[in-house]
Amino acid sequence: MTGPGEILLVACYELGHQPLSVAWPAAFLERAGYRPAVMDLSVEPFDADKVRRARLVAVAVPMHTALRVGVAAASRVRAANPAAHVCFYGHYAALNAEHLLGERHADSVLAGELEDALVALARRLDDPARPPRVSLGKLDFPLPARAALPALKKYAHLDREDAAHLVGYVEASRGCKHGCRHCPIPPVYGRRFFVVPRDIVLADVRQQVTAGAAHITFGDPDFLNGPRHALAVARALHAEFPALTFDFTAKIEHLLAQREHLAELAALGALFVVSAAESLDDAVLTILDKGHTRADIETALALSRAAGLSLRPTWVAFTPWTTLGGYRAWLDFIAREDLVDATDPVQYALRLLVPPGSWLLEHAALRPHLGRFVPDAFHHEWAHPDPRMETLQSEVAAAVHVAADRREDAAVTFEGVRALAAAAAGVPAPPPVGLAARRHRPPRLSEPWFC
Repeated sequence: MTGPGEILLVACYELGHQPLSVAWPAAFLERAGYRPAVMDLSVEPFDADKVRRARLVAVAVPMHTALRVGVAAASRVRAANPAAHVCFYGHYAALNAEHLLGERHADSVLAGELEDALVALARRLDDPARPPRVSLGKLDFPLPARAALPALKKYAHLDREDAAHLVGYVEASRGCKHGCRHCPIPPVYGRRFFVVPRDIVLADVRQQVTAGAAHITFGDPDFLNGPRHALAVARALHAEFPALTFDFTAKIEHLLAQREHLAELAALGALFVVSAAESLDDAVLTILDKGHTRADIETALALSRAAGLSLRPTWVAFTPWTTLGGYRAWLDFIAREDLVDATDPVQYALRLLVPPGSWLLEHAALRPHLGRFVPDAFHHEWAHPDPRMETLQSEVAAAVHVAADRREDAAVTFEGVRALAAAAAGVPAPPPVGLAARRHRPPRLSEPWFC
């Protein structure tokens, strides 16, 4: 229908994976007769020639980091091709729509089940009417178009038994049926989720295995939102690729509810599961509306280990309600539960992100701490009532950044963080956990977890 460069899809950052946020829109556009060009700024340079040939530049921003990269890229797009229509799409496009449109970073914004709306936008570029921001209609999914994307070797790999393996990335579902207040998905999907047909998921796995993938990450916000669908996909995956391993993300409450299936998932090839534990403080968990307690986290750890799964909990280390004593007790918990190697060091510094549109803004507990909205940083500021926690967060963030740059052993970084927390409390640092440099470590992806 159009020349190869008239539509340009731009990926910014997708947790180190080959970007499905571009592969799927590309497939929808190709099925409609377009031939979109693609550009992934996480692994390749900005290509001004591609931009100059484009009538429509669509920038994928599924994450906060991607949004910040995308806004900088949009400025370069405007300079190289002022006539191009710039569309931002993804969760953080919807949350930040007013600023993106008001500051002319974007001419349009799309989110949710957006691919049909993107095709419609391509067809009506000359129509001044804006498409709806959020679409939640059921889509007819094609096979994601990956041929024009950089090779899998450019992206995150699996570290397992001192060897690196190429990783593919798929989704068996999109959206989420839960309403965690700090999550960017509920404001977009409103507690709805949509399954991707099993045959499409398997075909996408198949093309990535052909490209060299030995491990698959299921990028669903929660793989167990639809447990029957998830199990059917995992069983079919193992039947076709018995040696293929995978990881998935699931809520703590789902791990408890589906405990009878955890051992089967491990037998089908699941190496580890990521779960947003967030905090050990039940009061904080209640504010965030996580649907689990500290006791549930401990149970999920025991159940996962008994099933042969490594649980990699993720955390929001700094919130307005996290006390210094609570932070130090959390570090003790990580040491005691042997989670040092299951915790990416960046987790020790993560600060609660409050984007516009967040359901957390409606909670009375946040109001005493809430500051101004920072437009170009796309979040609301908040201040901790204990100045020591503000200082500690800055110190830990700096230490973790330096440690990552020099590829420091996670145990060394952990001990440094514990020492900083002890110093903030004015007490001696606890004794080291004593992990050997050449110890056996659980499988993990090479890309640290960022938001």
